[in-house]
Amino acid sequence: MNLLEIQNIKKSFGDLQVLKDITMSVAESEVISILGPSGSGKSTLLRCMTMLETIDGGSMSYCGESAVKTEGNTPVYASKADLARIKGYYGLVFQNFNLFPHYTVMKNLIDAPVHVQKRNPEEIRKEAQALLEKMGLADKGDYFPHQLSGGQQQRVAIARALAMKPKMLFFDEPTSALDPELTAGILKVLRELAAEKMTMVIVTHEIDFARSVSDRVIFMDGGVIVEQGRPEDVIDNPSNDRTRAFLKKLSGEENT
Repeated sequence: MNLLEIQNIKKSFGDLQVLKDITMSVAESEVISILGPSGSGKSTLLRCMTMLETIDGGSMSYCGESAVKTEGNTPVYASKADLARIKGYYGLVFQNFNLFPHYTVMKNLIDAPVHVQKRNPEEIRKEAQALLEKMGLADKGDYFPHQLSGGQQQRVAIARALAMKPKMLFFDEPTSALDPELTAGILKVLRELAAEKMTMVIVTHEIDFARSVSDRVIFMDGGVIVEQGRPEDVIDNPSNDRTRAFLKKLSGEENT
């Protein structure tokens, strides 16, 4: 079953067309890595998929429910109540953590499940503690974000997204704000989630990670999907010149 279907998505900022007719789907339990140079449209695509940006054309549905479709030339989004329900299908982890600085770690995790999902606070607290243990942060519940390292904050952000029990998770460059040592810890968490069959869409520049954890790799450039397929095909044996040039440049940077 496809958890997400997008068709013919377009997005411009002023005269700059950032996304040009993007069509893709995400199947249940699938891990997709989106690669591409800076300015290729990958983060904008993620923001459109998570409805942080509105699209200019095309359609998008989650779990068979329409979030937006284009009638004539006008995108029409679902009602506020329907969108609130649809947004519950996914979670989003930002590159800069976006934790509430004035909340403790525990309150960051339990606030939305209690107030948005109206679930049992005691039950949620137990689940949140289990998530912190899973992230190696069992003793950090009473800490505030500024008392944690960047890697710990990112693990809290992942735990916060999981606390909402989403069907899928989006990650926007989850390691770009971290140094290499902390990056390894976050990639380990993502590998564990992949092993548990969590559906994930990850915008990343970590080529080795994308190769090892992804079911499918999408390479974007110039606002279009240039190439997609199994990681061993797209990363190790790309068929498109633009993909080859990007990977060659990236491996050159990593070797300097």
